[in-house]
Amino acid sequence: MKTAIVVHGGAWAIPDALAEASVAGVKAVVRAGDAVLKNGGSALDAVEKAVSSLEDDPVFDAGHGAVLNTDGEVELDSIIMDGKTLATGAVSSVRNIANPVRLARAVMEKTEHVMLTDRGANMFAERIGFPAAHDLVTELERKEWEHYKKYVVGVKELFNSQWGHDTVGAVALDSFGNVACATSTGGIRNKMVGRVGDSPIIGNTLRSDSVCPAVFSCAIRIWWICRQQKWCGVLYWSWRVYSQSHLSQINPFSYGAREISRSGR
Repeated sequence: MKTAIVVHGGAWAIPDALAEASVAGVKAVVRAGDAVLKNGGSALDAVEKAVSSLEDDPVFDAGHGAVLNTDGEVELDSIIMDGKTLATGAVSSVRNIANPVRLARAVMEKTEHVMLTDRGANMFAERIGFPAAHDLVTELERKEWEHYKKYVVGVKELFNSQWGHDTVGAVALDSFGNVACATSTGGIRNKMVGRVGDSPIIGNTLRSDSVCPAVFSCAIRIWWICRQQKWCGVLYWSWRVYSQSHLSQINPFSYGAREISRSGR
């Protein structure tokens, strides 16, 4: 069976200074995820690889370089879902974790729970030997955080400017016909400590089922915004399934990818 992977780098108007790095970053992530699929890897492995790579890239609001809360700390949310088994794992408000999507998968595979949050998630990470990271704050984000000190004013300005970040994510179809999806985010700059958005909530941000194509809502928002504003967010793809009519008819990602192909830079 032919494989596919779709990756998005967040629903935001990319500043010119970051445009090249953002596009290059998403393209590199797609290639990394696609390599997993080409080598016979699972959709779950592919989306974990893709999203963890986005978390490692400071251009995106996830992992290293994520936005800061009111205390100037990085708090991260992530979720991953296996369409074959419908198993899900999520973490929220975790600190000092470079790749929360990997921790979310560990929650799915090594606990009886679906989500762990804040101190409990970090305790679990420590217990299973998950490496701590103390270098997630970038100089650029620290400067932006200083500029947007007040949350209410900051949010209004961010969503009316080029600097509003958003969730990153990936969805993949493997050679066995299984799908998986994952998302990760640092949230919104100057959020309250402990604030959890929709990103790590199953059924709200994503759903993955091998009987029905996987969906994550942030990509749908990106698709809609791109239709309205021509260029907003980064959605890049490696589609090798155009001939599969059931995907192209009901999976919004195929439409979103083609829309950007027509109207992108």
